Amino acid sequence: MALKIYNSLTRQKEVFEPINAPYVGMYVCGPTVSGESHLGHARPFITFDVVFRYLLHKGYKVRYVRNITDAGHFEEEGKQAEDKITSKAILEKLEPMELVQKYTHLYHWAMEQFNNLPPSIEPTATGHIVEQIEMIKTIIKDGYAYESNGSVYFDVIKYNEDYSKKNQPYGILSGRNLEEQLETTRELENQEEKRNKVDFALWKKAPIEHIMRWQSPWGEGFPGWHIECSAMATKYLGKRFDIHGGGMDLQFPHHECEIAQAKAAYGEVPVRYWMHTNMLTVNGQKMSKSLGNSFLPKELINGNHPLLEQAYSPMTVRFFMLQSQYRSTLDFSNEALKASQKGYKRIANGLRIIKKMEYPRGISMQVDSDQEADILSSIQGCYDGMNDDLNTAVTIAHLFNLLKKINQLHTGTLTFESISPSTFEALKTNY
Repeated sequence: MALKIYNSLTRQKEVFEPINAPYVGMYVCGPTVSGESHLGHARPFITFDVVFRYLLHKGYKVRYVRNITDAGHFEEEGKQAEDKITSKAILEKLEPMELVQKYTHLYHWAMEQFNNLPPSIEPTATGHIVEQIEMIKTIIKDGYAYESNGSVYFDVIKYNEDYSKKNQPYGILSGRNLEEQLETTRELENQEEKRNKVDFALWKKAPIEHIMRWQSPWGEGFPGWHIECSAMATKYLGKRFDIHGGGMDLQFPHHECEIAQAKAAYGEVPVRYWMHTNMLTVNGQKMSKSLGNSFLPKELINGNHPLLEQAYSPMTVRFFMLQSQYRSTLDFSNEALKASQKGYKRIANGLRIIKKMEYPRGISMQVDSDQEADILSSIQGCYDGMNDDLNTAVTIAHLFNLLKKINQLHTGTLTFESISPSTFEALKTNY
């Protein structure tokens, strides 16, 4: 069975066919290191760690790029263009890059706790200012951006006029209609600098109090949020690559803007498959700092949070997340975590048992075809689940079926004589 991936761009499952097989380029939006990442942020990183591992398992040569946003990151949707890193640095009485280093270390520590493999390349936004400026210059030259009072904005209306004719309008990923966006866009700071309310910043002029700033052809400033990922992805994966991933909350405006920037600069769709993880809820409510229901990794590990009844191991949390398909909403509760804790321990114990088992020599086989078929069907079911848009929930269900066989062999309920050596080896190798 071929691997199929749900493509957010086409809104359907598609057979995965790399642009330049066996090489695969995958870019995932990393953290903004202005604070500790909470558990909701961890879900996409755990998901794409599984994607990375499974592609490697299937024999692909994967270049996995996951960035660190450590420069002038501001929210276009907020009431004002807030530089998160500068604001937090002032609050903690640290140099901005000292703050960045602190929270980058904490992020790496959390990724190690969840047993995530490191990416192939982990570029930082501050390390790629030159690439961002060059990309902005190209977009201006091609007529899709303009300078205004030291800032540079992407001309969404101009872009839409040209690309709507090619059935690739701004909004193609999120399904948002431009007319609706014009009606619902809120009045933001420096709106008078823009030609249109929907235009977004590629470069922002730095006010006097802004600490992180760089020289550019348009004066001292800092990059917009969206251009950072476009420039880094292009540098390490080329103008067109296979997979771009992130949380569903990044689909608009971040990923929508990435598509527009890349097409404006290079004239082609930058990504073949867009993948988005769904949100994490807590007792039915969206996880957020403002609601007080977000958890830091260290709070889960030590149990020090008012909503937690006990401490949970990082692998319990990872197992909990993988028991749901990545595109489904996942509700976080003590009951669900306790159930995952038991399930993970059972799976891990089964692995310890099967590793020590060896098929006895010189026994008289009396193969039970039903038992063999059940084992081989469950093994195939694991792969079928993964090949069906990385459905780890289905795969884990089949692992529990295999666990029953392992326990039966361990207790003698199922005899070695009833299964062939090749079936036993398949069980041992694939569990």
